[in-house]
Amino acid sequence: MAATDLKGKIALVTGASRGIGAAIAIRLAQAGVKVGVNYNTSEEAARGVVEAITSNGGEAVLVEADISQAALAEAAVKRVVEQWQGFDILVNNAGINRDRLLLRMTPDDWDQVLDVDLRGAFLCTKYAMPHLIRQRQGRIVNISSVVGISGNPGQANYAAAKAGLIGFTKAVAREVASRNITVNALAPGFVNTGMAEGLSDEARLRILERIPMGRFGAPEDVAEAVVFLCGEGAGYITGQVLTIDGGMIA
Repeated sequence: MAATDLKGKIALVTGASRGIGAAIAIRLAQAGVKVGVNYNTSEEAARGVVEAITSNGGEAVLVEADISQAALAEAAVKRVVEQWQGFDILVNNAGINRDRLLLRMTPDDWDQVLDVDLRGAFLCTKYAMPHLIRQRQGRIVNISSVVGISGNPGQANYAAAKAGLIGFTKAVAREVASRNITVNALAPGFVNTGMAEGLSDEARLRILERIPMGRFGAPEDVAEAVVFLCGEGAGYITGQVLTIDGGMIA
């Protein structure tokens, strides 16, 4: 897919200060997209992403918001629209985990993960949708996880949120397909990000044994798929879930 078909498009990437979100923001900018770099607490890291984009001739703006809060999610979308007088692409990437076995999981552990990972995607999509419908085109990409498909011990909250995101993707895709808006989900496997850094060497080896390709993914592997789904070549793909996991759940 030629990057030129994204030149001048306008995007908001949630949770874009680090890891997969940062890679997505940078890769979209390389394809010519103007990017709103959303963060909640990691301002310094988010500024680094904006600098990485602008120093290479791209356009980016900081968008501070806790997207689990309705008013703030709405303001985040509005910030991007006002900056560039348009809105074309939403990447719902923001996510947290609070891993515990179910018997030890607190209601707060459950609520915090569902609020950011699922409610946040709902809110940002809700407030972005009028802009996409008005122009009768748009792309929404939701970053789910293979855990939302296969489950994982100690991640009942995270798995529920990511599975919910898949159902959300399919429902919204049906609602807006007639307006030339596509809604798809990516389900990364184990990717080398901050969430994976806490694993012990023993745990990493056990996981690698389950991955046919024999390596962890890179954030850039996910970013490339986002660029594809946002391009003209993916215009007839909607309501789908693409796993990016090295064959782990093939």
